[in-house]
Amino acid sequence: MKRFYFIFPVVLLAVFSVFYSRFSKASDEADRVREAKIAQAKQEEAEKRKSAEAKSREDSAKRTAERLAEEKRKDDERLAKWDADSKRILDETQQYVSTAERFNQEIADLEKQLAQLRTAKDARTREFLETASEAELAAITKRSAEMEIQRLTEMIARKVAGTSLVNK
Repeated sequence: MKRFYFIFPVVLLAVFSVFYSRFSKASDEADRVREAKIAQAKQEEAEKRKSAEAKSREDSAKRTAERLAEEKRKDDERLAKWDADSKRILDETQQYVSTAERFNQEIADLEKQLAQLRTAKDARTREFLETASEAELAAITKRSAEMEIQRLTEMIARKVAGTSLVNK
């Protein structure tokens, strides 16, 4: 009986060791398979991440290129519009300058013509005033002459009235 105390636990220990080694091998194999799956999953995820990052970089590069192309196109359009506006402004300025020069020439011609007309008007006015003055002097002279004739006629009539020839 005393031997059972020793043999029984040893036999159980041996049976346990056999089961443990089998389970340990199966567990190690399962762990290895699980670790391999995890490693493979990590590798696949890393590959997916790398491909996603590569795709993201490509998309980013593509968007950057598109954005740069769009900005260049807008800059070109803005510059073309600027050039067109500048040319239009320059053309309009030249047109307005030529119009202003033409109007300045017309003003100078009209001022010259106005000065000539004023000189002619002054001459005609002076001539008219001289003629009017001469006419007035002629009228005054005529009136003076008529008054002189009347005075002489009266004087003669008085002298004749005072003589004896008229009384007879």
